[in-house]
Parts: sequence; structure tokens; C-alpha cells
Amino acid sequence: MELILIRHGLPLRVENAPGAPADPALSDVGHVQAERMAQWLRNERIDRLYSSPLRRARETAKPLGAALGLAIELEPDAAEFDQHSASYIPMEHLKEADFERWQRLMRGEMEADFDEFAQRVIAALDRIVVDNPGRRVAVTCHGGVINVWAAHVIGLAPRFFFNPDYTSINRFIGARSGERSVITLNEAVHLRDVQG
Repeated sequence: MELILIRHGLPLRVENAPGAPADPALSDVGHVQAERMAQWLRNERIDRLYSSPLRRARETAKPLGAALGLAIELEPDAAEFDQHSASYIPMEHLKEADFERWQRLMRGEMEADFDEFAQRVIAALDRIVVDNPGRRVAVTCHGGVINVWAAHVIGLAPRFFFNPDYTSINRFIGARSGERSVITLNEAVHLRDVQG
């Protein structure tokens, strides 16, 4: 089967009081990115569409579901490691504002339990692979999810090793017998003239 992981579009920056999880919507640019991604994939045969339950991923899935006539199936374990955080700062803003914090995050040093996060993501995506033999399945998710899965498939310890573009398309092959391989990482030709 082919597993397509799609990073969400550019979200809004949200900084709530502690205890109030940030679950940002897409920005105007993020909505344009999601529409462009949906138009890019509209002629591909995609059999099922899953999404992280976080708002930015669901909003990214919506135009793709409409273009393909697919219902969006929520996959709770495709949520990002920061799903309970009170703030969401887009990675490029974090890199500019607090480079040391961004570097720690890239090393997997975070408030969340990174090993638990990685195990959750790998188990969820393995489940999707096993449940969809012979199909092409898309999952709208997050940069951390894509990094963990790509590292797993390549044979690296789970970690951040690249920054997927917003609405980038990342393709993998998965067999029920356990073989996994990368087809492409970070396809983003649909974003050539989108500011972001």
C-alpha cells in the first residue's frame, strides 16, 4: 500500500494561559496551501483519508476530502507531540525568535515524552498500513509525525531530521509483512508561488 503523509498548512500563532491547550486554526496562507495541495492530488486515486484530530490538520484535510469525495477519518494517535501545550509557535517563527529552543526541539528535547510520542505514532501508522492492503491512503498530520515515521522507515532512531514544508506530501510504501520504504519526502511543487 502507499501511505501519503501530508503536513498541515501554516497555522496561526496561539499563546494561551497554562492549562488551555492551543489548537490553532489555519492562517489565510494555510488555507491557500491546503487548497493547492488538494488540487495537486485531486486526480490521484486515494482510497481513504485520515487526519490528526488537531484543528490545523482537520482544516488541511477538508479541501482534499471535498476534492476526492472522501470522508475524513480521525486518527487520535497522529496528533503532534505538543497537542496539550498552551502555545503554538510555527517552527520558522520559533527558529527566528528562540534559536536555542528550536535546536533543543530538533534534538528531541521537549516537555512531552518523545519516546512515548514516537511509539504512539509508529503504532498508529503501522495500524493504518496493515488495515489498508493494496490501497493508497492519505493522512494529514504534523511535522513531528512525519519525522518520526520517516526516521523509522529509514532505520534511524526516532528524531527530527528535516523540516517538512507546510502541506508537503511525503510518500511511503508499506507491506503487511513489515517492509517499509520511502518514495518521496517533502514534495511541495504545488506551493511554488504561495507566500508563507
